[in-house]
Amino acid sequence: MKKKFGYWLGLAFLATIAIFLMALILNLPNGFKLYTVQSGSMQPVIKIGSLVVSQKAADYKVGEVITFKNAPVPTTHRIQAIKDSIYTTKGDANDIADTEPVRQEQILGKVVLSLPYLGYPVRFVKTKEGFIGLIVIPATIIVYSEILNIKNEIIKLKKRRNEKNFS
Repeated sequence: MKKKFGYWLGLAFLATIAIFLMALILNLPNGFKLYTVQSGSMQPVIKIGSLVVSQKAADYKVGEVITFKNAPVPTTHRIQAIKDSIYTTKGDANDIADTEPVRQEQILGKVVLSLPYLGYPVRFVKTKEGFIGLIVIPATIIVYSEILNIKNEIIKLKKRRNEKNFS
């Protein structure tokens, strides 16, 4: 019983990670996007390794936390000031505002949800080692296990058929 529980728990974990990974890659309905937080600039509100859910909005206000693209990796910071559609942002843990202003077209969305620590496994799965370790190997084990189950069922059916033929 414990063996099956562990199997299903592991399968549920892998399915959850796969869903989050697909959500990172695909566009979600209503303009939602997922991002992983890779620095501590928004601590303690948003921890390193969190998964943030951002949604595109028509307008943004001072005090809101937004995700924007100003480098190869998106940044999640709080809006400090807005002047002529130019946003000044700052991480809560930073002493000074960001040096680069953010234009409206750079904003990817307003943060509507933060899920602490869920970004770690999602970010790990995006690496070659993580993909092999969390997707390929478990999937191979599951397929192998199912092949063994099918083989055992075939053997049982053959035994029953042979017993029936000899009766």
